Amino acid sequence: MTNKKVVLVGELLLRLSTDYGCLIQNSSSFQAHYGGSEANVAISLSQFGKKAQLVSVLPTNDLGKGVKKHLLAHGVDCSQVLEKDGRLGTYYVESGTSVRSAKVIYDRQDSVFIKSQLSDWDWSSILEDTSILHISGITPALTEEWQEMTLSIVKEAKNRGISVSFDMNYRVKLWSQKEASQFLMKLLPFVDYCSMGKMDALYLLNIPKCEESLTTEEELIYYYQQMQTKFPNISVFYSTIREVCSASDNNLTGTLWMNQQLFMSKTYAITNIVDRVGGGDAFTSGVLYGLLEGLTPQETIDYATAVSTLKHTIAGDACMFSDQTVRDFIESGSSKIVR
Repeated sequence: MTNKKVVLVGELLLRLSTDYGCLIQNSSSFQAHYGGSEANVAISLSQFGKKAQLVSVLPTNDLGKGVKKHLLAHGVDCSQVLEKDGRLGTYYVESGTSVRSAKVIYDRQDSVFIKSQLSDWDWSSILEDTSILHISGITPALTEEWQEMTLSIVKEAKNRGISVSFDMNYRVKLWSQKEASQFLMKLLPFVDYCSMGKMDALYLLNIPKCEESLTTEEELIYYYQQMQTKFPNISVFYSTIREVCSASDNNLTGTLWMNQQLFMSKTYAITNIVDRVGGGDAFTSGVLYGLLEGLTPQETIDYATAVSTLKHTIAGDACMFSDQTVRDFIESGSSKIVR
């Protein structure tokens, strides 16, 4: 267990979602939530009793004040969340219903975060007393400048002996597979913990497809082994297997590769999903919590999958459950290890 903080770098956003069963083009009202991948992870870690410091920028207007109140209310350290004149990035979500999947429209060009510079922060001070630096693939996908800044931040963290956590979180509307792949070749040699799965291995890391005769577990072992062979510095890989029965009915299983072994959680049948947004961030927060707490790999993946499952039951971008609530939710004796 460590008392050091986790530093998270990323953009804060306003999410405007349609009501259930409504299309964006026909909507006259939207549900508003504040979020952002790294911010969602920071809120979860804070709920679990960990120190989480967010590095970001907010506009000097009432929207910016609203976001900051939201973060502070959930225990996130906002001392490095700057305030500048400009706009808050926004995105619209058309909620999925039955066989119709959700739809996202981004409106984040020229936001205050995108226009920020590395010199806006004192990184020497920020990275003091830090155990983990966490960044998602959304941040470098924003601009070429943020790709360079992400690399600089990560390298500085590694120079200070800080573990680096990276969630690929690929967004096709932000950058191409080729752009993402080229960036990953530069970044992943400095990463310690990485959220990447089969599709990332195939289309971003260009790993050859495995034999079709393999079982699900054998497939996972193959792709994780191939990824670790490419990047032996990464000690932990993790991802989820999501079976989408409908927009409101999913089956979720967590997988984790650590110590040359595959660990899998039980499969949760999640019905009547309230809000799927942020489920991956909740999963990441659970993995990081397990690593910080020194949980076993099996305990870590069980915990992370439970956190993600619970997130699907509440509205908003972030998981608001306490550590005790998560532990109470976890069912014993229903997970497995595949060697």
